[in-house]
Amino acid sequence: MPALLAGVDWTNYTRDMSDSAALLEMTVAEIDRKVAQGVRVSRDEARWLWKNASDEELKRLAGMVRARFHAPGSCTYMVMRIINYTNVCVAQCDYCAFYKLPSQDGGYVLSHEQVFAKLDELLELGGDLAGFNGGFNPHLPLSYYCDLFAAIRARYGDRLEFYALTIAEFMYLADHGRLSYAEAAERLKAAGVRWITGGGSEILTEEFRARHSKFKYTVAQYFDSQRAIVEAGLKTTATMVIGFDESLEERLEHLERTRQFQDETSGLASFLCWTFKPYFTQIGGIEISTAEYLRHLALSRIYLDNIPRIRTSVLTQNQQALDGLNYGADDFDLPIEDEVTQKAGATISLDFERMLDYARELKYVPQYRSVSVGRIVSAARGSDS
Repeated sequence: MPALLAGVDWTNYTRDMSDSAALLEMTVAEIDRKVAQGVRVSRDEARWLWKNASDEELKRLAGMVRARFHAPGSCTYMVMRIINYTNVCVAQCDYCAFYKLPSQDGGYVLSHEQVFAKLDELLELGGDLAGFNGGFNPHLPLSYYCDLFAAIRARYGDRLEFYALTIAEFMYLADHGRLSYAEAAERLKAAGVRWITGGGSEILTEEFRARHSKFKYTVAQYFDSQRAIVEAGLKTTATMVIGFDESLEERLEHLERTRQFQDETSGLASFLCWTFKPYFTQIGGIEISTAEYLRHLALSRIYLDNIPRIRTSVLTQNQQALDGLNYGADDFDLPIEDEVTQKAGATISLDFERMLDYARELKYVPQYRSVSVGRIVSAARGSDS
């Protein structure tokens, strides 16, 4: 066992993981040859790698897959903020420290002017991407969102882009408005929406949802809605959160479902994984190590051989997230706000140059990726690339 993993308590990561006799004789060299030849690794092989491969071996394999999509030494980044337009939510997930129930004091809904002020500040700080995340507020109909997003598109045009809602919120709005997913997607598209991200996935197994978010939607419903988003011509992403009480099998099931959906739709622009922040939440617990996060990032890059962009999470791992560039990631964002994660213990630094300098120390050349106009510009923001 690699030195990094010595002494780790594997209690939560051994459920239903009996290896077949053939896999007992597996070696990294055999998997190395498959990856070099562009042959897809299996779920059994991914499990074996997690349990047996060293950090250096995972880094090498992840780097081989990364090189299919990106030049060595290249990486991209964005400056963004997540706007939490409301904190009223009825989902009652036990891992959330942010929400207020409709009957509780402290609930809020941002006005258009408050949202515009946050977007103006984002532009002043050099960013051009905003994500919206607020939960299941029963007092906000779909028309609220359509009016807000149409106003943003009219005011800012292509100066910035926004990730309108997460898939979980999208499903709630469709059901709340008694609309099909296709109808809801068309309504949002008509309001100027171009992106609905994969947020709200956490761990995509029914067991995980039964344990922690029983009022959220099923995994099957999640993918049904994401398929409708893709079919409507909207863009979407894949996300994953690790570090709850999920087993290795649940992590692998999430990756397998994501890879299969991409095989079927080619609709996922990127995959972002971040770590659960347990502070001030009902579930509590101890935050997993950066070392474990990086190993999972590498395994994700190896397994998700059909998704071009793997993103590492500065929001939850701060500067250490950039070490993920050596574990298969090629992209990151520099956040200026995310109240949901900050309420659970995340910290944010606006010293963007320090972050970019660290990427350079790792021998990468960071280039700004402008989502709003679909181009990459230099780190100095000076020219197209």
